[in-house]
Amino acid sequence: MNTSKYFFQTLIVVIVSGLSFLAFKTFLPKKLFTESTFSSKNVVVDSLLLEAIAEDEGATVDDSMAKTVIDYKVVNGIQFPPETFEEYTGNQYLATFFEKLFQLETKKEGNVRIAYFGDSMTDGDLIVKDFRTYLQEKFGGQGVGFVNITSESASSRSSITHEFSGNWKTQSYLKVKRPSNPFGVNGHVFYANDTANVAWVKYKANKTRFASDLPRPTLFYGSSSNKEGKVFYMSGADTIVKKLTPNKAVNTLALSEGNLKSIKVNFKKADSIPIYGFNFDDGKGVHVDNFSNRGNSGLPIGSFDVATMRAFHSKLDYDLIVLQYGANVLNYGSLNYGWYEKRMAKVVAHLKECFPGVSILIVSTADKSTKYDLEMKTDSAVVPLNTAQKRYAIKSESSFVNMYTLMGGDGSMIQWVEQEPARANKDYTHFNHRGAKEAANLIFTQLNQGYEMYKDLRKKRKKPAAPVKKDSVIINKDSVYEE
Repeated sequence: MNTSKYFFQTLIVVIVSGLSFLAFKTFLPKKLFTESTFSSKNVVVDSLLLEAIAEDEGATVDDSMAKTVIDYKVVNGIQFPPETFEEYTGNQYLATFFEKLFQLETKKEGNVRIAYFGDSMTDGDLIVKDFRTYLQEKFGGQGVGFVNITSESASSRSSITHEFSGNWKTQSYLKVKRPSNPFGVNGHVFYANDTANVAWVKYKANKTRFASDLPRPTLFYGSSSNKEGKVFYMSGADTIVKKLTPNKAVNTLALSEGNLKSIKVNFKKADSIPIYGFNFDDGKGVHVDNFSNRGNSGLPIGSFDVATMRAFHSKLDYDLIVLQYGANVLNYGSLNYGWYEKRMAKVVAHLKECFPGVSILIVSTADKSTKYDLEMKTDSAVVPLNTAQKRYAIKSESSFVNMYTLMGGDGSMIQWVEQEPARANKDYTHFNHRGAKEAANLIFTQLNQGYEMYKDLRKKRKKPAAPVKKDSVIINKDSVYEE
């Protein structure tokens, strides 16, 4: 056999193939793997996003805002320094939230509650778990907060073991526009509609820091004409049966005033009663509820029923709502995100109506890399979306965390994926557990810096002195005081 002959033939084929590729390369699209039609078995794009793109894609972008300096009004004697568009954090709009933290830290009284809404970036309690831990480490608090009845990410959640029977009927605000009953604060409503088989849910605490128990397990459920519903569960060797009384828009049932390691709850004759989930907290310190949904753009939050949300608010008393979206908004054929800015500003306004007095924190899209000309680079849609998120944060008087810049800016996702140990997955979009912890620390650090600045401003704020009578004239003098 003439091996040299075959070697040279193979070499010629390789050379010709290489030259042919270089010749045709100029005709190939720069972005080889377009994501204009996102497809994944783990991601469902909410219908409201698709409708918004069709209706508002031509919305104009306010480029003049980039040159704006934001001057803040004095609130309760507190005024944060002015900020440029580039450096915007909006800490001024967290003043009431910071005051609650201050009272908690100094007097050890009351509690602070945060609702953290997100997409697949916070799936399985990623980011939120560590964000919760950082806050509870500083301000106290035990428990994982509010947990759904069923969850697509239950198996991947490390902060609690969550199991449930397969006969629950679920309605989500990502898929249903007109639910049988209003959605809960988690964007879901669940029904134990299988009368032939018992529907059940089971929670078990793990060794997660500050969540090694299930404090005060409390069921949340809605209104129904069904007065026969019951739950039963084991307490030691005893079976405890409790009746459901679905008289109000939001009802609660405490299954224990103490801490449990695990609990399995069975639902009997509870069909047609809307079930929302369980809450686990000790009533002290800080509690953070993770309301993540894969495929969520944030727009479905605008479908919340105001009366129902206010009923939830009266029981849970939120002080801060975090919105972390973006992964599902990128790459829809346009770099103009004026439509998203417009719609999300309305979402924030709706949230403020649903939860009076709450502060809002917007966490921007993280960096995401896409292959251009055989090279991984920051996706061209990241910066335009990030800018739109900052604009709607400013317009809606919300605070803002720029995750894109905090993680390193242009090309940073490549580093998070390829450096050892890796902090993000090979999809160049999502953080792994290590990266999620670092991302949570970035968010917490900025929030804590704002809080520490608030405390400094609080010491120096002006407080009107008591009126002093002098020659029948009342005189007021401002005095600078320290606490």
